[in-house]
Amino acid sequence: MATKLECRMYEAKYPEVDHAVMIQVKSMTESCAYVSLLEYNNIEGMILFSELSRRRIRSINKLIKVGRIEPVLVLRVNKEKGYVDLSKSRVSEEDILGCEERFNNSKLVHSIMRHVAEALKADLEDLYVHVGWPLYRKYGHAIEAFKVIVSDPDSVLNSLTREVKEIGPDGQEVIKVVPAITEEIKDALVKNIRRRMTPQPLKIRADVEMKCFQFDGVLHIKEAMRKAEAAGNKDCLVKIKLVAPPAYVLNTLTLDKEQGIAILNKAIEACRKQIELHKGKLTVKKAPRAVSEREDKLLAEQMAKLGRENEEISGDEDSEEEEDTGMGDIDLENNGTAIAE
Repeated sequence: MATKLECRMYEAKYPEVDHAVMIQVKSMTESCAYVSLLEYNNIEGMILFSELSRRRIRSINKLIKVGRIEPVLVLRVNKEKGYVDLSKSRVSEEDILGCEERFNNSKLVHSIMRHVAEALKADLEDLYVHVGWPLYRKYGHAIEAFKVIVSDPDSVLNSLTREVKEIGPDGQEVIKVVPAITEEIKDALVKNIRRRMTPQPLKIRADVEMKCFQFDGVLHIKEAMRKAEAAGNKDCLVKIKLVAPPAYVLNTLTLDKEQGIAILNKAIEACRKQIELHKGKLTVKKAPRAVSEREDKLLAEQMAKLGRENEEISGDEDSEEEEDTGMGDIDLENNGTAIAE
């Protein structure tokens, strides 16, 4: 059976009115743009230019371009004639965020389903009818079912069945309930889901300021940093780094966000307790939270910039700044010796 590569992601052929959908602009006329609804088998929709913005339109090209993919709001659906009227100006920020998240999840589900259908020369729509859409109905979104399948596939897939008609011994037609998919398709689905959905570690970060004005404050800070790192475990190793006195960041990688946040809070308290023994002070500037790759990159760039600036400054050990802070940069690789700023 030939694989159908084009298939709507959801059981409904058309979206609901007042529902945000993801579209791609295909062409434009003098008064409107024609688009494809990416989640609904690329059926055609239309956006009147009057629905592009609530403000006066100075340049159409700044608001909409051929090829652009973005969320819009469904205004009207005519199922008999097969057209959908859409609006860009009426979609809210909340609608946009929800649509983008749903679309990204649906796109991942669709990619897995299509790959399995293609590899086994199965019918993609049939796979949706007996696996995808029932999972959407039961779990709200198939991605939630796929998350369970990663660790416990039988609890999800073995519950899916289909009805087939057979001729009984008496010549009468009977309906028999059988598994929705073959073992071959089941194995391929599980393999692809696990490959594409194995959880990736989250980076959890906290930003703190730590000061100690005693003569040997650098050593006390280094010991406090050791206490912070000792608060981690094999699943959540804690690392603390100097950004620029008195700013430090604590990091951990974890598959469990809540556990990572709890571990960093524990590390902060261990660090605080140790530095306060020597009349130092720790202040939390940003509480533990999951950070994106972009935030991590910005921090790395900031630290690199500060490193270059430190190299350009003469190392005057008697500078007023060092007397003021009671500490310099800490070289963790060389027994905590202070580096003058």
